[in-house]
Amino acid sequence: MIDNKIRVLLVDDHSIVRNGVRRMLETVNDIDVTGEAETAQDAMCLVREKDFDVALIDIGLPDKTGLQLLKLVHTEKPKLAVLMLSMHSVEAYALRAIKLGAAGYLTKDIPASTLVVAVRRAAVGGKHISPELAEKLVNAIGRGDAAPHEALSDRELEVLKLLAAGERLVRIAEKLHLSPSTVTTYRARILEKTGMDSNAKLARYAFENGLVT
Repeated sequence: MIDNKIRVLLVDDHSIVRNGVRRMLETVNDIDVTGEAETAQDAMCLVREKDFDVALIDIGLPDKTGLQLLKLVHTEKPKLAVLMLSMHSVEAYALRAIKLGAAGYLTKDIPASTLVVAVRRAAVGGKHISPELAEKLVNAIGRGDAAPHEALSDRELEVLKLLAAGERLVRIAEKLHLSPSTVTTYRARILEKTGMDSNAKLARYAFENGLVT
């Protein structure tokens, strides 16, 4: 940190969200948003060109998932703290993000005070764990296993969410820049890993576990 200012990189493809987050952070004097990006590619360019203390990364980006970007950031700048931002509840991605080294998982409806605390904690090497996430972590440790969707790869989780939202295989292929046959393969893997046998059951599971709203 320079001049006691925490330098933040904000990554979200929605300008309204970035503006809102920036304004929340501007309520204090020790945090400064010194970089913004709409895509993972743009974010990585900034990570390579500039120094940041904390990166706030949206889960849903147009070119890569936030989790994929998290991996890239840690490869390029291992000491850069990453906080994940999401419109999804902790059930959807939180455990996965923490396992990948995220300093915390924040939902976009948090108050400014919580966001500021999380950024400050991440900047000094700490973790921001909400009570809800802490309970989920304890339950996962106590079970000694994980929910079925935790066994899915990042891409399989994307496909599951789109299937649960009622998207056709061809449309999913277009959105994820995959071939329809590849999406069919992903669907088969998802059904096998979750122990389900239909899109309807996948959709019910996704809604019950907060993977889609």
